[in-house]
Amino acid sequence: MKIVWLGHSAFLLEGSKRVLIDPFITGNPMAPVSVEEIKADVILVTHGHGDHLGDTEEIAKRNKALVVCIHELSRVLAKRDVETMGMNIGGSAYSSGIRITMVPALHSADFEDEKGEIISCGSPVGFVVEMDGVKVYHTGDTGLFSDMKLIGELYEPDLMLLPIGDFYTMGIREAVKAVEFVKPKVAIPMHYRTFPLIDTDPMEFKKLAEKFCKVVVLKPGESYEL
Repeated sequence: MKIVWLGHSAFLLEGSKRVLIDPFITGNPMAPVSVEEIKADVILVTHGHGDHLGDTEEIAKRNKALVVCIHELSRVLAKRDVETMGMNIGGSAYSSGIRITMVPALHSADFEDEKGEIISCGSPVGFVVEMDGVKVYHTGDTGLFSDMKLIGELYEPDLMLLPIGDFYTMGIREAVKAVEFVKPKVAIPMHYRTFPLIDTDPMEFKKLAEKFCKVVVLKPGESYEL
């Protein structure tokens, strides 16, 4: 599987299918591609905040892609004529030969529409994606929580994608503990340096976390194959 970082928390997993996660492209100063360039079969959205939901609607319609997200957010998107599969925490689903498991995250998750109205959109989540024999755990926006140990034990992810930016999510200290809990083979940091408030140093995370697993620091547009 090829994992491409599109900046912030956006990743494209390329294998037998193309799985896009949290496609915040428009307005993302780190985005290395345009919305028009992105191809996806399935889109996973961890929560309704604009820097994660991002360009989901446009990309889904352009690619006729299925959007997988928490049930309440799926209802909002369905009203916008987006093909959705709403699921809930603890459940697994299959789409196009991909196993998608929805796991908890600690964050907030409301959606703000074009009029500035705040709409409740269920809980924030993470995903464990299994495709072509490789398992990837995208934590979504989250603080540290001890049940990450269970996610590691149950699903044994090969790769963990986790925030290190602090302020809105885990910082470096907490992210290192998260890696210790989950025990992936490889960790890739995300959700940092997009904005001044989350300007942390990924090399510090790498130095501290590499006693638990391999750490790969990508630049936007770079990829890693597993």
